[in-house]
Amino acid sequence: MPRLGAKDHRGGMLGRALGRLATPTASIEDAEMRDDAAKAGCELIADKADRQQATLHGTLRSVTLRPRGGVPALEAELCDGSGSVLVVWLGRRRIEGITPGRQLTVHGRLGAREGEPVLFNPRYELSA
Repeated sequence: MPRLGAKDHRGGMLGRALGRLATPTASIEDAEMRDDAAKAGCELIADKADRQQATLHGTLRSVTLRPRGGVPALEAELCDGSGSVLVVWLGRRRIEGITPGRQLTVHGRLGAREGEPVLFNPRYELSA
C-alpha cells in the first residue's frame, strides 16, 4: 500500500488518469468534439459571428421536421463542443444520412434567430 504523499513511480500517468476520471463526461466530450473540428480544418461555432461565412464540423444532436410557413423544413442541431448551431434545410422532409449522432461538416453564411446561430440550406459533407 503506498504511503500518503508518496510519489507515483509511473510518472504522471496516474495523475492524468485520475484527472480524467474527475472531469465531467460532458467536458471530455466537448474537448473531443473541438479536437475533431480542428482536425477537419474547421472553425469553432463559438468563434463565429452573425453574417460570417463559416465552415463548421460537429455532431448532430437532434433532427426534426418543422414546417415554416406551410413549407417543410428539416432542422438539425449541430454541436462542436464550443456551442451549437441550428441547421435548416428548407423544402426538405428528409435527407439521407442526416440523423442524430452523425458527424458532418457544413458550409454557409451564419444568421441569427432569436439570438442563436442558424445556417439555412448549407452545403454539407457527411463524415465516415
